[in-house]
Amino acid sequence: MKIFVYGTLKPQEVNYYLYCAQKTIYEQKCWTYGDIYSLSLGYPAMLKSQNKVQGYLLTFPDSSALEKIDQLEGYQENREPHLNDYQREKVMVYDYDNRAIDEAWTYFMTQEKINFYQGILISSGEWKSH
Repeated sequence: MKIFVYGTLKPQEVNYYLYCAQKTIYEQKCWTYGDIYSLSLGYPAMLKSQNKVQGYLLTFPDSSALEKIDQLEGYQENREPHLNDYQREKVMVYDYDNRAIDEAWTYFMTQEKINFYQGILISSGEWKSH
């Protein structure tokens, strides 16, 4: 099970320790296409675009981590999409030599919700809590 993380689930960030630490079998810095916004809530959201968002590819031994991360992200697969905070989709992730690594799950937010949460575009493509 592979998940691309770009916010509080990255190594050294607060939710990494709660959801990912000592549960992954492999971690790799990488990027995918999108724009990243800092929300007024203190965490980021990603929007689809042709820019680059920096993050990590986390590989888990099974899908149990995905269920817990879905809960954190306010995502339910069978719920009306507008009721979810984020939408979970598969994306291709790339290494820093721009080579495709693999597909991974990640979480996108709609532009409307980003606007509602007063999102500010992070032009560097990398969110940090500090």
